[in-house]
Amino acid sequence: MDERQLRILRELGELGSVTAVAEALHVTPSAISQQLRLLQRSIPVPLTERTGRRVVLTDAGQALAAASVEVQTALARARRAVTDFLKEPDGEVSVAAFHSAASAFWPLLLRGLADAGGPRLALADEDVAQDRFPALTRHYDLVLAHRFDHGPQWPDSVIAIRLLHEPLDVALPIGHPLTAKPRLSPQDVADQPWITVKDGFPLMAIIDAIASVAGRRLDIAHRINDFTVSAEAVAAGAGIGLMPRWTARAHPDVVLRPLSGVQAHRDIDVLHRPERTARKAVQTVLAELRRAAAVIQTPLTAREGAPSVAGSGPQGRPCSASR
Repeated sequence: MDERQLRILRELGELGSVTAVAEALHVTPSAISQQLRLLQRSIPVPLTERTGRRVVLTDAGQALAAASVEVQTALARARRAVTDFLKEPDGEVSVAAFHSAASAFWPLLLRGLADAGGPRLALADEDVAQDRFPALTRHYDLVLAHRFDHGPQWPDSVIAIRLLHEPLDVALPIGHPLTAKPRLSPQDVADQPWITVKDGFPLMAIIDAIASVAGRRLDIAHRINDFTVSAEAVAAGAGIGLMPRWTARAHPDVVLRPLSGVQAHRDIDVLHRPERTARKAVQTVLAELRRAAAVIQTPLTAREGAPSVAGSGPQGRPCSASR
């Protein structure tokens, strides 16, 4: 039995005929009769009987019709509970992000949603390989994920909204001769010792592209997956590296220069399953993430030129994590 069949049985008891029930529910009498037959299959005793040309309820049918009132009332309460949950402005919203995105977005998100009555955030760091981000949407409402220029597209099972298309700049120690140039080419940087990530990580595709355009193999001096540690090594003069332009804190001894001649960007996307945004609280957090993205990139994009620094001095912006 299902809710529709129970409602038909209840209406039949109140209205007294299949025709009247059909008119009340805006369907044909044959459709009503079919639903009554389907309901009868699941019940071991007769629910209806004929009295002349009319179909009326038996004692068992009347008992089930009375019980259906409680069923419909409970279902109505359940629907209202779901509706209230979806419209709840201060519900909990879980958000995961890889480390450098978390470092940039979390402070803005927390401040932006600090007012009472807004969504309650449950934040988590998830520094995983690119192909594992979609699976995280099973456990979190929103997932901040990275995807490099040459990386595969996200699967159709998730919705992806781009927050940032972030350049990856060459990170140099302050005072390095290459800081005199407003923009660097693969040929400019090919003879430098490099600090980069371990093999198999997406950033290596850009390193390989630099080597290909320059026509020579790069000297990989150090393999460091954490951008914070890598920035310290760059500042100490151990080599140069690639650093995200926006999602980072400034380092006083590192200068960033844009790289031309290769595609050196990554997308920071927010992934979610389609049903997650049915909740008002999730919609609110998603809107705040978009506002945060605009704040993160505005100071440098407004400068229209080589973003050598974050701010007005010769400072770079190394990321705080490997992604």
